[in-house]
Amino acid sequence: MVDAVVFVVGAIIVLGGALGVILNPNPVRAALSLVASLFGVAVLFVLQEAHFLAFVQVVVYAGAIVVLFLFVIMLLGVDSSDDLSVQPVVAQRATGVGIGVAVMALLLAGLFLSGPGGEDGTVAFTGLDSRTAPIDPDHPDVNQLAIDLFTRNILAFQATALLLTIATVGAVVMVKDRGARSTEGPRSGETT
Repeated sequence: MVDAVVFVVGAIIVLGGALGVILNPNPVRAALSLVASLFGVAVLFVLQEAHFLAFVQVVVYAGAIVVLFLFVIMLLGVDSSDDLSVQPVVAQRATGVGIGVAVMALLLAGLFLSGPGGEDGTVAFTGLDSRTAPIDPDHPDVNQLAIDLFTRNILAFQATALLLTIATVGAVVMVKDRGARSTEGPRSGETT
């Protein structure tokens, strides 16, 4: 009974934080909503007795990654005076929605088309059997987590690394472009 209550409270925190990230027009408040969502995920990890993952969730994601997001937000100087209805790239929103639908379709295909479940296990995108080996008390949990991460879940690990790299390069390009404009002075035909 207690586990069900903790799960429901954790799920409400995760979903509320996720909605705050998506719906909040202020980027700083959206980043703080992300912290709430990540803490809710950590609570769910503790409920599953995955204490190392809960620790990593709080320290790495809620700590370091969100601080990086806040640093980029402050560095870019994004504020509420920016007009979000103006698209700097033609068809930017339509492309984003299309990519989001494609990613969701891939996730659902991996979930529903990966084969039968049960005792036989399933075969995921990697082609490996998704049954996990029984927990060996002689080996540390971190070693077993690393083996699972770098064998069965290597595709998700590489996709996450690629997305973080793309986000970092995008932030650097945006800051470099804005910095170049501010140091050049007004262009011909522009008024200050």
